[in-house]
Amino acid sequence: MSFYQQLAAIGSRFVSKHILFKHGFNWSPMYRRSSAKIIDISKDFLQIRIKLAYSYTNKNFVGSIFGGSMFAAVDPIPMTQLMQILGEDYVVWDKSAEIYFKRPAREVLFADFHFRTDELEAIRKKVSAEKEIDIIKTTHLTNKDKNTVFCEIRKTIYIADKTFYKQKRKLKKQAV
Repeated sequence: MSFYQQLAAIGSRFVSKHILFKHGFNWSPMYRRSSAKIIDISKDFLQIRIKLAYSYTNKNFVGSIFGGSMFAAVDPIPMTQLMQILGEDYVVWDKSAEIYFKRPAREVLFADFHFRTDELEAIRKKVSAEKEIDIIKTTHLTNKDKNTVFCEIRKTIYIADKTFYKQKRKLKKQAV
C-alpha cells in the first residue's frame, strides 16, 4: 500500500472519499507542480473537472502553457478515478499515453473526465470474461466554454481481475 493509499484509508474515516480525493490531489506535491487543480468531483467519481492555470509557473519559452504541464494535469486522473470507481477487486494501471497539441494555450484550460455507468458495466463484463483488458480514454484540454481544444490526450489503461493479476505475477516470478 502506497503512502497516498494509507493516507486515504485513514482520511476516509473522517471525510467523504470524493472530498478527500479532491483535496488530497490538490495538496499533493506531485500534482501541485503541474499547476492544475481538481475543481469538481462527483460523489460517485463518475465526473471530475480540472482547471489548469495560465501563469508564470507553467509558461514555456514562447509564452504558452508548457506541454509537460498540460500532460501532467491530465495524466493521473483517469487511472486513479477508475481505481476509485471499480474498487479493490481490480488492478488498474496506466499503460501508455499519447498527447496531441492542437494550438498554443495562453489562457486557463479545463478538462472533464467522465465514466458512464454502461461503460463501467462493459468493463466489468469484459474483465470477467477475459481477466485483463486495455481501454483507451480520451481527454481534451479546452477553454472554459469548451469550444476550443488546445490538446488531446489518449491514455491506454490496463484493467485486470485482481486474483488473476496476482496469480499471473506469481507464475512469472516462478518462471524466472
